[in-house]
Amino acid sequence: MTNVVEVKGLTKAYGQVKAVDGVSFTVEANKIYGLLGRNGAGKTTIMHMISAQQFATSGELKVFGEEPYENSRVLNQICFIKESQKYPDTFRIIDVLAVAKTLYPNWDDAYANALIDDFRLPIKRKIKKLSRGMLSSVGIVVGLASRAPLTIFDEPYLGLDAVARVLFYDRLLEDYAEHPRTVILSTHLIDEVSRLLEHVLVIDNGKLILNEDADALRGRACTVSGLKSAVDAFTRGKEVLERNAIGSAATATIIGALSVQDRNYAGELGLEFAPVSIQQLIVHLTRTQVAGKGSESL
Repeated sequence: MTNVVEVKGLTKAYGQVKAVDGVSFTVEANKIYGLLGRNGAGKTTIMHMISAQQFATSGELKVFGEEPYENSRVLNQICFIKESQKYPDTFRIIDVLAVAKTLYPNWDDAYANALIDDFRLPIKRKIKKLSRGMLSSVGIVVGLASRAPLTIFDEPYLGLDAVARVLFYDRLLEDYAEHPRTVILSTHLIDEVSRLLEHVLVIDNGKLILNEDADALRGRACTVSGLKSAVDAFTRGKEVLERNAIGSAATATIIGALSVQDRNYAGELGLEFAPVSIQQLIVHLTRTQVAGKGSESL
């Protein structure tokens, strides 16, 4: 399958601080990716480099097989909707759409107008007078209607209520099915978007700690609970992300597929299983990274 983005040893340093530290991954065509991680992990810096808004300190970066910097062949195929999108003070929503139409070769006017109606946007209102939610909705309209081969959304939901967020997810899936392209979503609402994601990239402290298909992740971990002695016996030799005990009861989050023998043994021990969501797994992984880093510095 063709790779839209190829990153090898990508690093972005500000003095002695590495915002992105030796990251390598590929992004395939026509898939929805989640670029996930904690605040300050380096996600936005990576997106800025992919969209040629920042230069890398070192490493290799190819977008559509070419370096993106000052490359119109690449840049007119990218739509990057940022959390802090800025527009001229005099612009109205209708002006934003008019400019977007000139920037994106695949722009769909009719679809943009349909989205304007869906999100109930006052098309002649000035951008500076919009609420935070309306401003996010404008970005969503531009991102979806651009139909850019590489569309990047950085925290696209800020200020949106639950109804508007679900509307965004539904419209994204519907249009993606009819007009496949590569989508990168960076968001903190991991549980909400997990049904959309086909592949997950997790950045923590500037490093890539997870690069895996979403389907594989959904069955990668589980929480086992029961008597502490039984939990200890069952988890012996397994990779445990987190363990908690209260009195004689305990829970443990374990990573790795369970065999039939494992499940039979758990049944003999009287243990119960609960699934771990992608969001819970990422929280566990990033928490483990922080704990490991802290122990190394002691």
